[in-house]
Amino acid sequence: MKEERVRDILKKINGVNIAVYGDFCLDAYWIMDPDGSEVSVETGLKAEAVIEHKYSPGGAGNIVANLAALKPAAIKVIGVVGNDIHGRELTAHLQDLGADTGALTIQNEHFDTYTYTKKYYGEKEDPRIDFGTKNKRSPGTDKEILKNIETALESYDVLIFNQQVAGSIPDPEFIEQANRLFEKYNEKIVILDSRHYNALFRNVYRKTNETEIAVLNGIDVNPQDYISLSDMKKYGKKVYEQYHKPVFVTCGERGIVCIDSTGTTEIPGILLTKKLDPVGAGDTTISALASCLAAGIPPAESAGFANLAAAVTVQKLLTTGTATGEEIIALNKDADYNHQPELAGDERLAEYIPDTEIEICNTTVISRLGRIKHVLFDNDGTISTLRQGWENVMEPVMIRAIMGDRYETADTALYLKIRDQVRRYIDMSTGIQTILQMEVLVRMVKEFNLVPEEKILDKFGYKKIYNDALMQVVSKRLAKLENGELNIEDFTMKGSVGFLKILREKELKLYLASGTDKEDVFNEAEKLGYANLFNGGIYGSENDINKYSKKMVIDRIIRENHLQGDELVVFGDGPVEIKECVKSGGIAVGVATDEVRRYGLNPEKRSRLIRAGAQMIIPDFSQAGKLTEVLF
Repeated sequence: MKEERVRDILKKINGVNIAVYGDFCLDAYWIMDPDGSEVSVETGLKAEAVIEHKYSPGGAGNIVANLAALKPAAIKVIGVVGNDIHGRELTAHLQDLGADTGALTIQNEHFDTYTYTKKYYGEKEDPRIDFGTKNKRSPGTDKEILKNIETALESYDVLIFNQQVAGSIPDPEFIEQANRLFEKYNEKIVILDSRHYNALFRNVYRKTNETEIAVLNGIDVNPQDYISLSDMKKYGKKVYEQYHKPVFVTCGERGIVCIDSTGTTEIPGILLTKKLDPVGAGDTTISALASCLAAGIPPAESAGFANLAAAVTVQKLLTTGTATGEEIIALNKDADYNHQPELAGDERLAEYIPDTEIEICNTTVISRLGRIKHVLFDNDGTISTLRQGWENVMEPVMIRAIMGDRYETADTALYLKIRDQVRRYIDMSTGIQTILQMEVLVRMVKEFNLVPEEKILDKFGYKKIYNDALMQVVSKRLAKLENGELNIEDFTMKGSVGFLKILREKELKLYLASGTDKEDVFNEAEKLGYANLFNGGIYGSENDINKYSKKMVIDRIIRENHLQGDELVVFGDGPVEIKECVKSGGIAVGVATDEVRRYGLNPEKRSRLIRAGAQMIIPDFSQAGKLTEVLF
């Protein structure tokens, strides 16, 4: 989404009025003193002690917090609280967020404000203490809520109808009367997010998750069951055809599916390399959806905006986060999307150009071929295998840096947790500059907090440790090359140098760009005999992200040569160059190489490259002739 469009949407949201009906809850956090308090004279039992306590709106209250972060003109809350200290605390918090609480009914009897108290002893959380589990909403309360809902339908731009607490709508007649109101004000936008009563509502937009959309279709599923995107689209379409109102299906890392009168739109999920916390992402999504819809933004575009907002929230750890407009703008600038996750995960779905190993991941690329003038190659893993196995060098360097002196003594669970996080990051970051990977390593060392502050190195210090270890491997390989034990073919992907020569004969401009240090890239390309083929230049890291990145190289090629997107093709085995190529409008060819054999497909790379947006996949350059025919 273009930045100016995001800003335009945010500006329009500033003018809308939003009402929220729902289960308003209070989240309480008690930080306990492990030493406890005094021994009770009356009972002889040692009392517990609270060091710190804090409170925040939960349930529909978190939706209000998310709405407030987007700064609409007005927020009205409709619901019920008890005549108790928790209800007064919750009301105060909602008012602090700028919400109108005049329609928050106070029920004096048989209703305690829904409150969820979490007790923490250090990092250990004790069983939660819940209030309101036996609530009984009175007929008078229901009547007042329905009256307030109608008032909101008359005067507000959108109504969010949120239901999260089991049994919170005990009287079926309440739902029926609500449906009559939604029919009466059918032109108004009501967006439903209900855990327990989804199928009972009519004349509403629906926000569901994967499980809920399947259940609405009568499918018996469990929350942990995998549901394919194609099935979700089918289920969503059936629900739309039944109710004739837009349907939004949230699919976690796979994004959002939107079904409306224009058809079905798949919004890809956003690839995130940080540690994530999905708590509250659904509240962010429905808040952003409602805000956009109220501002007149089409459903599919609203889903795209909500997708960005949720991606902001899930990166906020140990809190039920919100997404501000500036945070959404910042994420949108560099958002990397999770393309075609099902094709990426299942090789059986692959479609090939007949009699070739060239996989077409996006059929629209076929019509764009034939106009290529400039070609950019990644180096390591795409052409050269001199640095094959760098991941196996970086992994222990990162793990040892994070664990410090506890590397030998830490328990297995902690070691495996760190190892898995390191592996996920290395997998996601293939192709970026080493110095950027080391920046993330510094952050991870601080997050795990196992190394004293004075012993934490900066990114350059960690890079030197890694580079020294890797260059020991590279130097041994170069020595074998120089003394004739091995030759160039032993350190290049099959057919790669021959393909470069074919492209030069076609008088194309060739560029080489790597995340490795520039001097090393040039030296290794020279020793492998292909440096002279790159008439457009050889680029590498300069230890300064402001001076070099693959994005900068791609942007410069397009800008200086006044290229249309389909005049540039990028070949790479890492997600970074593929993602940047796709963003620039170029043609992205993923090279899913097996660096050990130097030919044949690496299924893990294939998956990674498709998710990054590769429009074509090749295993190597052994079919250089056929590949040339396809591209030109």
